[in-house]
Amino acid sequence: MDCKDKKRNYDHVADAIRESYKLARINQTYQFVNSMHEKYSNIDRCETIWNILEKLDSFTDISDPDCSFPNMLHALQTAEMMRKDDLPDWLQLVGLIHDMGKVMYVKGDDETGTGLEKQWAIVGDTFIIGCKIPDKIVFPEFNQLSKDSDKPTMNTELGIYKENCGLDNVICSWGHDEYLYRLLIHEKNQNTLPDEALYIIRFHSLYSYHTYGEYQQFVSQRDKDMFKWLKLFNKYDLYSKNDIKIDPEQCKQYYIISMSTNKALFLEIHNHET
Repeated sequence: MDCKDKKRNYDHVADAIRESYKLARINQTYQFVNSMHEKYSNIDRCETIWNILEKLDSFTDISDPDCSFPNMLHALQTAEMMRKDDLPDWLQLVGLIHDMGKVMYVKGDDETGTGLEKQWAIVGDTFIIGCKIPDKIVFPEFNQLSKDSDKPTMNTELGIYKENCGLDNVICSWGHDEYLYRLLIHEKNQNTLPDEALYIIRFHSLYSYHTYGEYQQFVSQRDKDMFKWLKLFNKYDLYSKNDIKIDPEQCKQYYIISMSTNKALFLEIHNHET
């Protein structure tokens, strides 16, 4: 895959994309993110992975400049490209489910950025809360709008954290990454995904880190060890986006069979209580 192309070009994007990033930068505060952690901690309803993926056929990521088709197709494109390259089964699974947290929109609302029209707390690049927002981020001109930017303890390179504390110990802006990660590690789900898979799911939207080299002050040895997997996944996440349509029914059986032979795919996905 040639990575030297025009993916993620935000120079001339639709106003809706700029507005979504602006609202995220304004509203994704330390207090807001912690309130979302609490709100989405009740997981009272279970669904199969395939049912959730089918719900993503009604969801289009308005923050993405590279595609305007439903997320169900993107999930299949990513997984199928990994399958074609004969990557490990667990990584194919990550390709299939990595954006599944966007199902949050089903019980979400526009007021908190979790609806179909306002998606600023579901999609878009994530960033670390509780410290200075880096300049190497999409639309850095919006950084100054953060409601946390006037708090001295949250406007330095380290902010509320310690040097080399590890990304596992920081708080990222709320979105589909963190939501799915928290579902997967919940005691009710008992998933068997490897740590590498969970790490990819949690940080695949943290582009300031894995693409632009920011947040090095927090990096631990574990992060260094995991970085290669994050970069490998990112190539498939980005460069699987194309105009080639995939019929879900044609590849459904393959993934259903895989689910029956891999406990990692037997996950019961729960949603928060309304």
